[in-house]
Amino acid sequence: MRLLLQKLGYILYRIWFYILVSLPIFIFFPILLITTLSDRTYSQFFWLARNIWANTVIYGMFCFPKISYEQKLEKGQSYMLVANHTSMLDIMMMLKTSRNPFVFVGKKELVNIPVFGFFYKRVCILVDREDSRSRSGVYRRAQKRLNQGLSICIFPEGGVPEEHIILDEFKDGAFKMAIAHNIPVVPITFYDNKKRFPFTFFSGGPGIVRVKVHTFFQTKELKENQKSELREQARTLILKELQEKPDGN
Repeated sequence: MRLLLQKLGYILYRIWFYILVSLPIFIFFPILLITTLSDRTYSQFFWLARNIWANTVIYGMFCFPKISYEQKLEKGQSYMLVANHTSMLDIMMMLKTSRNPFVFVGKKELVNIPVFGFFYKRVCILVDREDSRSRSGVYRRAQKRLNQGLSICIFPEGGVPEEHIILDEFKDGAFKMAIAHNIPVVPITFYDNKKRFPFTFFSGGPGIVRVKVHTFFQTKELKENQKSELREQARTLILKELQEKPDGN
């Protein structure tokens, strides 16, 4: 009986998550639609996504952010944000972490998610990893966004790793792009998102969600052939954090 009630609790917790994800979108649909019609209104869309949508989901799930910064992001500066990817909460927590407007580079498959996908395709740089032309087109679209003063966010694992993997190998794309556009790489560690809302169905629960923004890696003096070294430096830093501080409250 206890196990049955526990599983029911997990199911209700997940249903509640999707309600929280969808409800602000339905309520603010006209405003969200207007702010996604033009690149010039993206900062307004980002404000809504960060301060209303992300906060509704995070606090509605009874998750309480604890964010520390070794180095602060400067207003008006563009960055390459990279973090470990373990949960759907990663999207909301990335929005919570950065006041600087940014766009995600993400899989085109997410466009198929009802409601969420409608806005996702309007504000994200979509990539089809099976299509080389799509991958090369990302750099051109990223340059356009950077020229608008935005930052870029990529989860360099390229997807969510299997449950037993602490941190998967990083792909080159984020680091190649950062070097090409001379923007700092901002490594970010999400310690607890996997514990709070993992992709494993019957698990998760409320609590503190810790985030650490590490000291940035500068790229102005780097050449493209140094992307692998930069990639491994960022991965090693995040992996060390996850291994040393695995448990949240």
